[in-house]
Amino acid sequence: MSAFLFLIVVAVGVYFVWYHTVIKGAWCKSQAKLHGKTVIVTGANTGIGKATALDLARRGARMILACRSKARAEAAVFDIRRESGNNEVVYMLLDLASLKSVRSFAENFLKTEPRLDLLINNAGIFMQGRTEDGLGMMFSVNHLGHFLLSNLLLERLEECGPSRVVTVSSVLHRAGSIDFTRLNAHKDLGVGESYLDMLKIYSHTKLCNVFFTRELAKRLQGTSVTCYSLHPGQCEHTLYSTCIYERGDQYGAGPSQLPVNEDVARAHHDARPPTAPLQEGIKPFSGRYFSSCAVQEVSAKARDDAVARKLWEVSETLSGLS
Repeated sequence: MSAFLFLIVVAVGVYFVWYHTVIKGAWCKSQAKLHGKTVIVTGANTGIGKATALDLARRGARMILACRSKARAEAAVFDIRRESGNNEVVYMLLDLASLKSVRSFAENFLKTEPRLDLLINNAGIFMQGRTEDGLGMMFSVNHLGHFLLSNLLLERLEECGPSRVVTVSSVLHRAGSIDFTRLNAHKDLGVGESYLDMLKIYSHTKLCNVFFTRELAKRLQGTSVTCYSLHPGQCEHTLYSTCIYERGDQYGAGPSQLPVNEDVARAHHDARPPTAPLQEGIKPFSGRYFSSCAVQEVSAKARDDAVARKLWEVSETLSGLS
């Protein structure tokens, strides 16, 4: 075998291992039933969120689909009810690009729903722009909106414990960093319209998810609420047009930035839900990051408690909690 051919074989082997351990991940199996439990999934009208909501509805949960697009959410409610046989699936308006909408959602939920057992912060976006609050779009939708939502619902989660907060992050958090000087001055995590610029900002927001979960766990010590962040696996990467780009339509971004073709539609239909919400025996790992159904160590920078605490404090200020 020539040296060149040998390198190709090695490269293919490395990619195969990387794809199945990092990107695709393992299948997580749980027989847990959720009758009598109430679950919120943000961005549940498509992609990972919809797959997650369907799986949990099949287990008997009362599902709250927290979404920006009424038309898409109502279509998802119809699909999930039909496929799961569970009629306890409802839509509630939530626009994570609007702090006012987040507060309105929380107020409405707390008035109308007596329970909350599981909050899944799933919604995400991959686009530039500014929100009505003057915040960077990705920073607001991917982090700050969920930060505010979780805090506004914590008391109800504690009342119904044991309960969980699960935030969908990404393996891309490893490429992220947080520039607090920029964040304080401009209320965003980066600038630029190129794909690379946007990918950097997206990575920064995914690091925020990890820090948020880490700090939240510290603040929840001694309560009945635990929290986790996770890398969702294959579906995040195969569903970029439905889970990330197309979701931009819901925030007034105009046409999708990638075409939705038959392959994407098929991947959408076959999306696998992240299952950290249902894994048993993980209470001691509150605050940790999961991938492939197991706790994974994050980089040293993602374990910096001082940065996590500072991000929390800045987020309190920007969201109006302090």
